[in-house]
Amino acid sequence: MLTSGYLRHLGIDHALAPTLGSLRLLQRRHLERVPYENLGIMLGQIPSVDPESSLVRVGDLGRAGYCFHQNAVLELVLRDLGFQVERRHGHVWTREEHRDDPSLNHLVLVVGGLPTAGHPDGQWWPDVGLGEGFWEPLPLVAGAYVDGPFTFEITEVRPDGWSFRGDPTGSFAGLEVTSRPTDPISVLDAHATLSTPPDGIFTRLLVVQRRDEAGLDTVRGLVASRIDAVGRRERDLTSYDEWRAALVAIGLSLHGFVDADLRSLFERCSTAHENWDLAGRP
Repeated sequence: MLTSGYLRHLGIDHALAPTLGSLRLLQRRHLERVPYENLGIMLGQIPSVDPESSLVRVGDLGRAGYCFHQNAVLELVLRDLGFQVERRHGHVWTREEHRDDPSLNHLVLVVGGLPTAGHPDGQWWPDVGLGEGFWEPLPLVAGAYVDGPFTFEITEVRPDGWSFRGDPTGSFAGLEVTSRPTDPISVLDAHATLSTPPDGIFTRLLVVQRRDEAGLDTVRGLVASRIDAVGRRERDLTSYDEWRAALVAIGLSLHGFVDADLRSLFERCSTAHENWDLAGRP
């Protein structure tokens, strides 16, 4: 029943067999219709990382959260549809000196049993929780992958994981995947670290992102941007109405949030934006 609500939100009204075609369809539709976001966290209404609660939230509200929510939802759905799914520990990094940090900040999935002529090993990496990630699942094979205006690279595949480089236009440099723990307690502890102010990384700046086949839309603070084959365009969101409209336009459901709370967040974002301007937009 929970899976059916999720599939309805994705606009899928037919049965899905556990095939590579179905996996690709699920990732594309999820990325289009469930934006990566930290709005609840920024409002102090931190969404649960319980997978079933997150799945219900997508079906009821069309909203999930960041990777611990997004990929946990996809994992439940894939298992329900009969896919072979395993979890991996992920660490997203932006500075080389942080590359080998053992902390968990990204939930990674591996789907097996889907061999093709070009990929007889049959292991695939679907991901709906990177925000500025790839449009379709990647085969677990080292190499560069051109994806619309972006280029991603799996630089090394090991028995216990792999290394990944994001596109140079992105906000993170890479991702290290290992077999470190991803049990519910490990995820809860990591979620608390990431979503608790003042140090939690998801409490500092509003980020909403949506991938589509042609590119990426982002609202970061009070700046809306689009990257596609034309290049990068961005604009400042100078009023509450313009900011709110940009969130809705990117596909973010605001259902359940009080307007007064959203206005308060806009004012906080405005203050941070002004300080950023005064500092020369570093």
